[in-house]
Amino acid sequence: MLAFSQAAENNKQPIMQELGNWFAACHTVLEIGSGTGQHAVFFAQNLPHLIWQPTELPGALAPLAARISAQAPANLRAPLALDACAADWALPMPCYDGIFSANCLHIMAWPEVICLFAGIGNVLSDDGIVCIYGPFRYDGTYTSDSNARFDDWLRQRDGESGIRDFEAVDALAQQAGLSLSADVAMPANNQLLVWRKTAQAVAHP
Repeated sequence: MLAFSQAAENNKQPIMQELGNWFAACHTVLEIGSGTGQHAVFFAQNLPHLIWQPTELPGALAPLAARISAQAPANLRAPLALDACAADWALPMPCYDGIFSANCLHIMAWPEVICLFAGIGNVLSDDGIVCIYGPFRYDGTYTSDSNARFDDWLRQRDGESGIRDFEAVDALAQQAGLSLSADVAMPANNQLLVWRKTAQAVAHP
């Protein structure tokens, strides 16, 4: 039986509707933290103009690979192991014009989030688009009581995780040469943050 996430099943349609607009001019998308692969399969099926590259941590690659093997359309590549803090991301392409990640920032430790944006700055092409989905805080305030309870649960489970402050995340994006294009309110108290890489921007190491 393939690994399954009900949350991914619930949010894939509204996310896809946004990605269809933001990735309309893109050709290659790198997904960071593909999880069960439900998003990767669905987005690749519905956005056939994209070459979609899923990734996951080495220890979590097997369930993702199983779904990709069973369900992958032609434009969905075999999944790759990717550790955001690795010195070399060792990707098959030097750069991508789209990057997507869902529900990863609040699971990762903050030093890993820092690594993530530094890596994004290095592999995103000029004028490329980054779309990050998940819950965020604004000025230290949660967007809903349910997000506050979720954050408390995350931090009790793992003190290094937790819902991130938009301002801190946007500062990392700016350091990577990205400028905010949109902050889209999504169902279930989530956001889709969209950045564009400024041409000839230099990512910080």
